[in-house]
Amino acid sequence: MWCIGELGLPFQRFDVGHRYGGNDTPEFLAMNPNGTVPVLRDGDGEPIWETGAILRYLGNRYGNEPFWPAGLAQRTCVDQWAEWSKINIALNFTAPIFWRVVRTPPKVRDGDAIAQAVALLGRKLDIANARLTDQAFLAGDDFTLADVQFGHIMYRYFDIAIDRPRHPAVERYYERLCRRPAFQEHVMVSYEELRES
Repeated sequence: MWCIGELGLPFQRFDVGHRYGGNDTPEFLAMNPNGTVPVLRDGDGEPIWETGAILRYLGNRYGNEPFWPAGLAQRTCVDQWAEWSKINIALNFTAPIFWRVVRTPPKVRDGDAIAQAVALLGRKLDIANARLTDQAFLAGDDFTLADVQFGHIMYRYFDIAIDRPRHPAVERYYERLCRRPAFQEHVMVSYEELRES
């Protein structure tokens, strides 16, 4: 949704999964046999699932310079950092940290496992911090698709109650993201319905 917002595309959103249900219906499974979100249907085209594939589709179809560069070398740089973010940031944050902090009741949380996961993620964020020390965004000085893949994690990372290692350049980067209207509208949304007490 953040990518759609940044590109200024019209959309109709359907909330599916978790408390909304609907992701196990024959109609939904016909679009995505995994029964997971997100799924994008653009006009009469085939449904697209998997976040990275959706982002690249949107970039290829609707993105312009510098968000999704036309030149192969520049576009590969953006894609490389988007993939790095998905594999090294999203996967090392969502289940090992976010789900353990938010989706696990406090009385059964494994504090040691959370601390180890935060330390591992911190080492990956060292790479982003070095990258962002001398440039405004992950793939350079312009906001790109790579920032959508990386930056959407930053809201929850900085919002949940964990003992985070300091990454000053990442913190400044996050402050820049927080000023973007599409980030405010589509990323900085409540996730209280996910929280276990």
